[in-house]
Amino acid sequence: MKITINNKEIECQGDKTILEVAKENNIEIPTLCYQEGFEAKSVCRICVVEVNNKLLPSCSTKVEEGMIVNTESKKVLEARKINTELLMAKHNGTCFDEDKDHELCKIAKDVGIRQVRFDNHKKVYIVDKGVAIITDNNRCILCGRCVQACQMQNVNAIDFAYRSYHTKVTPAYENKLDDSVCVNCGQCLLACPVNAIYEKDDTESVLKALKTKKHVIVQTAPAVRASLGEEFDMPAGTLVTGKMVSSLRKIGFKKIFDTQFGADLTITEEAAELLERLKENKNLPMITSCCPAWIKYIEHFYPELLKHVSTCKSPHDMFGAIAKSYYKEKYKINKRDLVVVSVMPCTAKKFEIQRKELKKEVDYVLTTREIARLIKSKGINFNKLKDEEFDKPLGLSSGAGTIFGASGGVMEAALRTAYETATGKKLEMLEFNQIRGMSDFKEGSIIINNRIVNFAVANGLGNAKELLEQIKNKNCKYDFIEVMACPGGCIAGGGQPKPTNREIVEKRMQAIYLNDKNKKIRKSHENPAIIQLYKEFLGKPLSGKAEKLLHTSYIKRGT
Repeated sequence: MKITINNKEIECQGDKTILEVAKENNIEIPTLCYQEGFEAKSVCRICVVEVNNKLLPSCSTKVEEGMIVNTESKKVLEARKINTELLMAKHNGTCFDEDKDHELCKIAKDVGIRQVRFDNHKKVYIVDKGVAIITDNNRCILCGRCVQACQMQNVNAIDFAYRSYHTKVTPAYENKLDDSVCVNCGQCLLACPVNAIYEKDDTESVLKALKTKKHVIVQTAPAVRASLGEEFDMPAGTLVTGKMVSSLRKIGFKKIFDTQFGADLTITEEAAELLERLKENKNLPMITSCCPAWIKYIEHFYPELLKHVSTCKSPHDMFGAIAKSYYKEKYKINKRDLVVVSVMPCTAKKFEIQRKELKKEVDYVLTTREIARLIKSKGINFNKLKDEEFDKPLGLSSGAGTIFGASGGVMEAALRTAYETATGKKLEMLEFNQIRGMSDFKEGSIIINNRIVNFAVANGLGNAKELLEQIKNKNCKYDFIEVMACPGGCIAGGGQPKPTNREIVEKRMQAIYLNDKNKKIRKSHENPAIIQLYKEFLGKPLSGKAEKLLHTSYIKRGT
């Protein structure tokens, strides 16, 4: 059909909304409550347009033949401005602070608002300060994006409560987030357009440790190098590994190591565990354990299936365990003086290091956004830094460790090692393209010693539920399953730069796979630092020492 937008005739499909058609034709309409991939709720009314002298929300209004749309009429601009002012009144008017750059602030500036005319008589709420995520209802504008994100994850930890003036977003019974079924994935945080949800900031604690005589080391996750540049106005998908290392040295860390080393170690242990389970035909399918949000999800909702989860610790915690044993002994560092900091794309890692089962092997977790703020606070010109390399030996890694950051990457890395260690043969093709990309669900199979091993990858917790139901009902055909809580994997984690939309995630993903392809070593078991670690310290995968340091257990949690 044909419609007209701002005097321009446009051909379009009849099942599209005005907003979708406008975007396809590079016509900008500001939005706030709308988020791509979710049902439009038409709550904020920022996206109003004029159709036949009527103001309609473009996010939920379907196009019709001959429709005449104006996105910039006087009536539209006036309505958009007053709607923005009303939302800002709910938000306590903090948009005029110099450091405020969230979505509502940007819209306010664009529509010409410099002060809020309406008094804010909003109820004052207590800020919920969790171990990983902080929620502040005083900033909330009730757009509902966080609720939608939590529903999409099939967690449903938060929802609207009460009515009218008393409406708020809260866990059930107004419990604290830490006392709910929240898995700390941070997708609500990425969705929030007004910073009413944000991560617990640990930068001051890290700076305090750096000012002491303690031996403070840092490790950086694979996904961070593909996204950190966005915080310094670089295009999405720009690999900034060398600049990242250089900036961390300038901040004052004693050693800069790579979580990809921990990823290679995880794969070495996980592949051995998989082969053992296949041999014994026991507790199959085996499910990956790298993602702490996923682990908390299964502990809450499917604790009876915990025997299927790999006992391997996550890569950054394996690194922490090795740092506080092998590294400490090798370089004669007093354990009380050793501080391990992880730079992660993930908010759930902040929760993970509090788990009693993990014995505080990592002291602090900083998100990608936090480390960017730390770099800026030190006055470091990130874009002009010269590239530097990670320190050895815990800075050496393979391409398999790199792809941990993308959905399907853990599975692909594990299959490379499992196949070669089981058969003694070289894999002809290292790329498992059938489990790459953003699809909700991916699957494939491989023959290992005459056995067909079926594998699957779930992208997001909502999709993981379907696989868990199959296992529960004993009709699951898979032997090995990867689950990542965040859509797209760690590159879309709750600690990543905003915005984190599908287009940006795909660019980050491409960067990670390119990094893998350009690595000289592309299999975890061929990493010389991993080989040396087993020779000098661990013995072999699944040895008594490896089990003690690198494996863990899980607990049943309430719903």
